[in-house]
Amino acid sequence: MAEVDILNLTQHAATAEQVAEGVVEPADKEAIQKLITFDELPSTEEMVARAARLADLVAKEGAEVAMIGGAPFFMSTLERALKERGVCTVYAFSRRESVDTPQPDGSVKKTQVFRHAGWVEV
Repeated sequence: MAEVDILNLTQHAATAEQVAEGVVEPADKEAIQKLITFDELPSTEEMVARAARLADLVAKEGAEVAMIGGAPFFMSTLERALKERGVCTVYAFSRRESVDTPQPDGSVKKTQVFRHAGWVEV
């Protein structure tokens, strides 16, 4: 299988800016989402096992870089599992932009827009 640039291991689809910088979705996004979603309090053993399965999926895809993000309590375990398999781990860095939109009644609606601004390698 051909190598991919940056494999998305988050719950969310990559933004257009991230895709332009080489982010691709995994072949089995649903499996990734199930492994990174915790509906019950996880044990250390469960987190280690899930991280290992995720890292194996990344290796199967041939990725050398993975974008991660999600439950803070799981990220260091996932980082270690990926690092053990030689996969570089990055987090997306975003800038928050405030957008003011005038409303018909004269009020102003303020919206926060997050713009992809790069990668933080760990």
